Amino acid sequence: MRRLVVAALIGAAAPAAPAQWERVLKQVDLPHHYYYREMYLPQMSGGPDAADWTADGSAVIFSEGGYLWRQSLDGSVAEQLTDSPNYDHQPDVSPDGARLVFVRASAEAMELHVLDLATGAVTQLTSGGAVNVDPRWSPDGSRLAWVSTKDNGRFQLFVGEINDGSLDAQRLRTGRRSRVPRYYYSEFDHELSSTWSPDGTELIFVTNPEIGYGTGGLWRASLSGGGNMKPVRIEETTWKARPDWSPDGRRVIYSSYLGRQRHQLWITTATGGDPFPLTYGEYDVTGARWSPDGQRVVYLSNESGANRLWILDLSQGGARRELVPTKRMYLRPHGALELTLLDSAGRRAPARVSVRDKVGRYFFGDGSWAHAADGFDRGNTGATWRYFHADGNARLEVPAGSYEVLVWRGLEHFVLRENIEVAAGRAAIARLKSTAVRLPRGWSSQWASGDLHVHMNYGGTYRNTPERLARQAAAEELDMVYNLVVNKEQRIPDIEYFSTLPDPASTDRVLVLHGQEFHTSLWGHLGLLGLDDHFLLPDYAAYPDTAAASPAPGNGTVADLTHDQGGLVGYVHPFDALPDPATDESLASSLPVDAALGKVDYYEVVGFSDHLASAEVWHRLLNCGFRIAAGAGTDAMANFASLHGPVGLNRVYARLKGGAGDPAARRAQWLDAMKSGRTFATNGPLLEFVVEGHGPGDAITLAKQGGELRYTGMLRSIVPIRHLQIIVNGVVAKELDTGPDGMHADFSGTLNADGGGWMLLRAFSDENAPELFDLYPYATTGAVWLEQPGAPAGVRCDSGYFLAWLDRVQAIVKNYPDYNTDEERELLLKNISSARAVYEKLAD
Repeated sequence: MRRLVVAALIGAAAPAAPAQWERVLKQVDLPHHYYYREMYLPQMSGGPDAADWTADGSAVIFSEGGYLWRQSLDGSVAEQLTDSPNYDHQPDVSPDGARLVFVRASAEAMELHVLDLATGAVTQLTSGGAVNVDPRWSPDGSRLAWVSTKDNGRFQLFVGEINDGSLDAQRLRTGRRSRVPRYYYSEFDHELSSTWSPDGTELIFVTNPEIGYGTGGLWRASLSGGGNMKPVRIEETTWKARPDWSPDGRRVIYSSYLGRQRHQLWITTATGGDPFPLTYGEYDVTGARWSPDGQRVVYLSNESGANRLWILDLSQGGARRELVPTKRMYLRPHGALELTLLDSAGRRAPARVSVRDKVGRYFFGDGSWAHAADGFDRGNTGATWRYFHADGNARLEVPAGSYEVLVWRGLEHFVLRENIEVAAGRAAIARLKSTAVRLPRGWSSQWASGDLHVHMNYGGTYRNTPERLARQAAAEELDMVYNLVVNKEQRIPDIEYFSTLPDPASTDRVLVLHGQEFHTSLWGHLGLLGLDDHFLLPDYAAYPDTAAASPAPGNGTVADLTHDQGGLVGYVHPFDALPDPATDESLASSLPVDAALGKVDYYEVVGFSDHLASAEVWHRLLNCGFRIAAGAGTDAMANFASLHGPVGLNRVYARLKGGAGDPAARRAQWLDAMKSGRTFATNGPLLEFVVEGHGPGDAITLAKQGGELRYTGMLRSIVPIRHLQIIVNGVVAKELDTGPDGMHADFSGTLNADGGGWMLLRAFSDENAPELFDLYPYATTGAVWLEQPGAPAGVRCDSGYFLAWLDRVQAIVKNYPDYNTDEERELLLKNISSARAVYEKLAD
């Protein structure tokens, strides 16, 4: 077979870089860490994150900003109770009112501590570096129940006595492996969020025996019965049920999203009667605790966006009021940090901001949403990054001292660092002006940036809106953000926002669009952009033991339905390692099937996956002549406090045709650019690559005898880049210099070409760059196609690799047990057969 020949062949594409970026709290041995960390483990947020009553019911003690606070019901002053370089959460007051137990979180562990409310003395109860959460005093104050990972890395319930300042504890139950398949949860059962019976003889908690979806139901166990359980309420929950047993022993209050998209408070009986909702609204209500007299409930509500404390008075027919502190009594002298954020022209501009003191503790702007990255490189920083978005101004009340402030404005401005001193009782005022990356004249007007994969609401801490999402995107200097509406177990949190039109929250600066992610546990997740008629339902397939157990519709059918609506189809967050069909019997992704049949329009080369491994698969598909555009999407859950993000962490730049128009025109321009492949994908480096006057997505017709191709290009980056490469037909054809600092290069040259194919430019580093919040810096242009008269398509197609992959998919299709009809299986097999014919022809 004729191939493109290059004059400066160096070798095969680089293998995957070592992953130095690791998840937070990696001692927890559970799948999908980003879900349990956000929805179950305590963390910093834009408001209070847990609360309990004082023993006399006159005040509430709550955690906020990583400190513990006390506020009386008839007052407006919040009194600070703890002060630590770490972060304090989940207070639980002892029955005598003298002490409280709480969780203190460091960078690598969560340990239980006790605070003496009279003296302020703090005693550590647990040690060893595990995750210990959900502490609850027994009614007589002699014992604690809590959840710990200390035995096996999984969430297990412990009960113990405090003796001489330490806990003498035993697990409530032995480990148990479930027989049902679980995709998002461990094969072993867990126990979460216990609450004591008033007589101290029993616990109600959340667990999941033989439950495949959600975190389980409410179960009741006697402490003298060897952990034997009986159900109280079986329904789908997702980490946030947090039951609380009423003081009269008859009722249990908990959070549920039964029949709706968001959590509200429900009440059931302790013996398992029918529940009913106690609150209503299109927002989340969580963390409920009964008052000692059982007449009131304190809870968290995100109806205003971030969580706030509310009191529900059942003795007054459900009257409720927000508990708002208007003044804070601090343990240390405080001052204010007042920031004005400016772009390179000196204009006030939105940005991402991080503020930390000299010991590394983070602080957040008044009224802002606190966010944390989902991991960090332990080789270059001691803890995960935390940040907030600001619209141009930010004010923080902080202890007097020294602070490091970092400001990000997308990828076209350097990260700004400033050290600021804050004096007690005074305001430190700073005007922080970002420095723009020096780009070629007109570059920014030719390219628009977008994130193709964001989930505005996905069961997280906050209640997000399109208006807020547009502000998040603006702070990250994004021109477009695609909210992919998708299910989270049985609910679809953003279904109310889905529209085939641009969202009315779109501005001249940010275009907000709604698309869909189609979920399947088998074939790979799809991004569906530009649907012009309706949302596809059901939104998922191949969910065992449900009415959606069938693997049909397959991704090919979903792609056809999307194309019928004028939409685009992309494979999202593809691969964490290069698939090996020779050894992986479970390889089920239908990507090579759909690519061969022309059903794939774009591919998230840069996304929530390993970029080099994902790119290697994409290169092999390009080698087969499949013209699939380079896409990028963060998979950011934009209402999470801790997330793979922020929005725009992984972004695609597109060369749009036509001037700025109304939102509908801009939507059409984006879809056209994606369809045509006029893109590059990145998490940091900015690229330009032109071959004989043609850019990504274009095709160049070569002379019959081949010839010399002239190329030009550039690299700009806000972090140093180690590798800058021209890739031709999957092979590194040219290593280019990244400049003295690895951040700035302009280049030109020639390559001799013959045989057709494609070429692109990519840039990456082998190591993590801490300011990027991702595995490592990576960027790639889309392919420039090389067409030569008489040369066959697919000049270097590795047909054997993809045919072996199809063998794996075909075996799974044939043996899968849950089809509704034989026709469903036959359609999947027909698509595989058609794809097989394509690869066999390319192998000839």
